[in-house]
Amino acid sequence: MKSSIIPLVFAALIASIANAGPGHDHGDAAPAGNANGPQRQPDGSVFLPKPAQRQLNVRTTAVALADLSRTTELAGKVMMDVNAGGKVQPMIAGRIEAGPKGLPNPGQSVRKGEVLAYVVPSAGQIEKSNQAAQIAELRATKSLAEKKLARQNELADTIPRKEIEATESEISSLNGRLNALGIGLNNRDVLIAPVSGVIAQANAANGQVVDAREVVFEIVDPTRLRIEALSFEPTLAVDIASASIAIGEKQAPLTFVGATRMLREQALPLVFKANDATLSALAVGQPVRVFVQSKAKVKAIAVAAASIMKNPSNQSIVWVKSAPEKFEPRIVTTEPLDGLSVAVISGLKAGDRVVTSGATLINQVR
Repeated sequence: MKSSIIPLVFAALIASIANAGPGHDHGDAAPAGNANGPQRQPDGSVFLPKPAQRQLNVRTTAVALADLSRTTELAGKVMMDVNAGGKVQPMIAGRIEAGPKGLPNPGQSVRKGEVLAYVVPSAGQIEKSNQAAQIAELRATKSLAEKKLARQNELADTIPRKEIEATESEISSLNGRLNALGIGLNNRDVLIAPVSGVIAQANAANGQVVDAREVVFEIVDPTRLRIEALSFEPTLAVDIASASIAIGEKQAPLTFVGATRMLREQALPLVFKANDATLSALAVGQPVRVFVQSKAKVKAIAVAAASIMKNPSNQSIVWVKSAPEKFEPRIVTTEPLDGLSVAVISGLKAGDRVVTSGATLINQVR
């Protein structure tokens, strides 16, 4: 009897579990995948439907093979043009006083000959005492000479004219010495702008004590800056066809000025200047990348620098549109070109449609 009841109890329990009410399931079913969304394929390519391409702002361009200049990327920095900038230094040690318009601030425009500040000479107590004693002595001597001249003028008929002229000359000399000592005690060194430009550096405050030849102000013309780049190939200086610098999304052409004849840090400094006012956005001392194109040519494909990505193996790749909704990664070998573009030596062929916008987002699809 018992053996026939046990199977019935198990069957009832199984039926109650199978017919559990809503909200009592355990959620073991796997969620359904979206077959129409961006997906990484087993071969490494990416399936990207048209709506997703428009949402990610994916743009492509057809590439072509061309003769490109072999380019060398150099580390450089922005420098002041010595003919359009200058430094303001006091000739004496003293205390800073504001000029007629106050002390200039960094970034303020100034004109050549404008008074920027004064330096009041700082003299010690002993030096001031000695000068005051000399002034008192000279004044006493001058007073005696003036009295002597007055007596000589009263007896002009009996005294030779040369003695009167000697006394007058002595009084004139004493006046000059008194004026010189007075100027030495009260004269201020005037700090004047040597060129017109912008205050690039200001190391002055009211009451500040400065030494002689200390740089108080530095003035530059932001439209006339120089770029100095270091080349570890001295022969590059005679093989420069053109040069450029990338500033954000803009490219500024450079003109080669010359190379020094002395190595610095085992490298040859090359000096460039800009053909327009693009360098005005840079600051003196700012590090930059200089791209020097030589006269030698190489067969390569120019690709935007933003198209170059890295795969999980840290290899340089670009994404090529092989079908309307399919993108394939291509491993490429690149060389620098102009900062905004790179030269692809291998990995692409003419006619490939390379992704130029949205490559970063495609590279993240998993």
